[in-house]
Amino acid sequence: MGNDTEPLFLQIARLIQDQIMDGELEPGERAPSMNELAAFHSINPATARKGLILLVETGVLEKRRGIGMFVTEGARERIVGKRREEFAGNYIAPLIDEALRLGYARADLHDLIDRVAESRGMYQ
Repeated sequence: MGNDTEPLFLQIARLIQDQIMDGELEPGERAPSMNELAAFHSINPATARKGLILLVETGVLEKRRGIGMFVTEGARERIVGKRREEFAGNYIAPLIDEALRLGYARADLHDLIDRVAESRGMYQ
């Protein structure tokens, strides 16, 4: 998985959210099970379960007794809304803090952001 400082259950939740965001999991589709996630990522099933439960609590997945967890209608929109709420604090503030440490002028930082965004196809 990715971020070594983030608890594994949150990494599992983010992985499934990313699959929904990328269109790999659509509303009504079955999400990977606790045991599938645990085996694939070599983690404790309880950890995988905790990540899945978090997604149920936030309305991204719904549990269907005896058959698994499924992506809810509107799951992508809920994820986008939550991530937008957290975006400035999680990404912009640390970026600005580091830019200040490195002595970037505001115009230089704007130029850098524009160049990176363009290289990723954002302005095409």
